[in-house]
Amino acid sequence: MTETILFDYWRSSASYRVRIALNLAGIEYRAISVDLVKGEHKSDGHIARNPQGLVPVLEIDGHSFTQSLAILDYLNETRELGLLPSDPVLAAKVRAVAHSVAVDVHPVCNLGVVAHVSKLLPDHPEAKVDWMKHFIPNGLQAFESLLAEFEQAPFCCGDTPSLADLCLMPQLYNAHRWGVAFDDCKRITAVEKACTDHPAFAAAYPDAVAPK
Repeated sequence: MTETILFDYWRSSASYRVRIALNLAGIEYRAISVDLVKGEHKSDGHIARNPQGLVPVLEIDGHSFTQSLAILDYLNETRELGLLPSDPVLAAKVRAVAHSVAVDVHPVCNLGVVAHVSKLLPDHPEAKVDWMKHFIPNGLQAFESLLAEFEQAPFCCGDTPSLADLCLMPQLYNAHRWGVAFDDCKRITAVEKACTDHPAFAAAYPDAVAPK
């Protein structure tokens, strides 16, 4: 059996999602850090792994995969993680909740985007923080409203973690990091507590895997 390798960065939201899924599946893997701050994602070696120059890249089952949502689909389908309901209607609704942060909020708040914002506004040292505080709250408020369709018991869409939980938690990490309050989002706050107490999420938490 080939070794499972995850090329990731500890603070990468996309990598965080995949770490949670690997833990839920009980898959042992070797993590290789690609330091985004140092620009290691732009190296020839990493570009050869992923022409987009992004993380994560997962090598598993003799294949190499990029794009976290595609990786989550693969793990869900091959390891039966139950991240999506079997009913197509409910599955589409869970995807919509998950994508509201993973597709709409996360891409405009990633390292490359905010670094470019700072470059464009050199006389505005708080540009990064202002940018995050503009986009993250609206995304979380929308997520909170979308959760009203589901029975929280105690995760986003039921009594087991779903794709929505895996996408939400990295965004909440970013919210805490950038000082974005979401105390008024009672559903999200309850979900955060449930996920924080879950071993698979705790082991994937950025500060738990940060380089020593």
